[in-house]
Amino acid sequence: MPYFDAASSAPLHPVARQALQASLDEGWADPARLYKEGRRARLLLDAAREAAAEAVGCRADELVFTASGTRAVHSGIAGALAGRRRAGRHLIVSAVEHSSVLHSAEVFEADGGTVTQVAVDRAGAVTAEAYGEALRPETALACLQSANHEVGTRQPVAAVAGVCREAGVPLLVDAAQSLGWGRVEGDWSLLTASAHKWGGPSGVGLLVVRKGVRFAAQGPVDERESGRAPGFENIPAVVAAAASLRAVRAEAAEETVRLRELTERIRARVPQLVPDVEVVGDPERRLPGIVTFSCLYVDGETLLHELDRAGFSVSSGSSCTSSTLTPSHVLKAMGVLSEGNVRVSLPLGAPEEDVERFLGVLPGAVAAVREKLGAPVPETVVSRDVLVVDARGKRCPIPVIELAKVIGDVPVGGTVRVLSDDEAARLDIPAWCEMRGQEYLGEEPADHGCAYVVRRIA
Repeated sequence: MPYFDAASSAPLHPVARQALQASLDEGWADPARLYKEGRRARLLLDAAREAAAEAVGCRADELVFTASGTRAVHSGIAGALAGRRRAGRHLIVSAVEHSSVLHSAEVFEADGGTVTQVAVDRAGAVTAEAYGEALRPETALACLQSANHEVGTRQPVAAVAGVCREAGVPLLVDAAQSLGWGRVEGDWSLLTASAHKWGGPSGVGLLVVRKGVRFAAQGPVDERESGRAPGFENIPAVVAAAASLRAVRAEAAEETVRLRELTERIRARVPQLVPDVEVVGDPERRLPGIVTFSCLYVDGETLLHELDRAGFSVSSGSSCTSSTLTPSHVLKAMGVLSEGNVRVSLPLGAPEEDVERFLGVLPGAVAAVREKLGAPVPETVVSRDVLVVDARGKRCPIPVIELAKVIGDVPVGGTVRVLSDDEAARLDIPAWCEMRGQEYLGEEPADHGCAYVVRRIA
């Protein structure tokens, strides 16, 4: 069964499996002890740290292993903010950061700090100029992912790091998605990553704090990992993480070319094979293995089930796949269609024939979901050149389907008011207008929801 969700968690690399099994017999003892077994465990831990530091491009004594990538983010942000408390209590993040960064920002804000979210363009990218404008005299820390986890867009880390460095503000880079493909360029100050993203075992994260960066570890600490990651080190997992990082880096150049060709094939052919599709993310500045697209008039959860039955494991940022029915914050920040969203993230070694079979299965899966949804004929009230569609109580993608069915019933220049209480409509109706060449006039308050107003111009 083809696994196309490597951005969530990559399959365990064969080198990681071998290193894990081998180190189980050698790395079980306490590396802080001076007897033979402890010294042997310490040698394994030190060697893994040296290998990981070489891959990151930092000193070994700047890198510590944490219990997860999320823990690395939380510890890194909290420690950097505490270390620079005298500088101020202002934090900068991008609007498309991983939830671990945004949750840290929420905690900081609840504790009295202030947070600025930097907006992105429709490709999901920030600009160094926007980060420069967000900087204040009281800014303690800025955060920026190296590449986006949902759409694959690479961020201008080096340029942003330069702006922050000039202002004397440290930059923390979440490199979880990109570290397996290469070093993060630029004069960054802190870096985090997660081993399961590159084919290492889960439960191992990296936190790098450059020398000279003010940092105060928060919470109870001990002598482990320079006091920045308390608790007994999982040496077998750490060894496997470092070994697999070195292994995937050795394959990266060749796999970058191969996977980029496959994802470019998906980007080009999906709109040809499936009508009413928007491919999102930067077409050039992106990770090689990720491609994301959204399908109009499709329930994302149902589509994922259809593809799963056909033998393909993919993920989605659609609000329809969430129990909260809240659209993906990444897609929302980009201002692109969220309904019927599919993220394909190819693992290392993904066969070309699997991609071709996916392209063969996808049109039928989308058509089946659209047919199942049907969309009942909406109740409408015509008043002059205004048509009202009451889609309250109906979830994505039904409000957009009903809008599409009635837009032709008003003359050019007339308007349609779509009444909806689904949060996703706020994103999907403007996206539909852009895709279909209609004019979105905005939203108005309405009983039990909002009225989204669309003018027919074609």
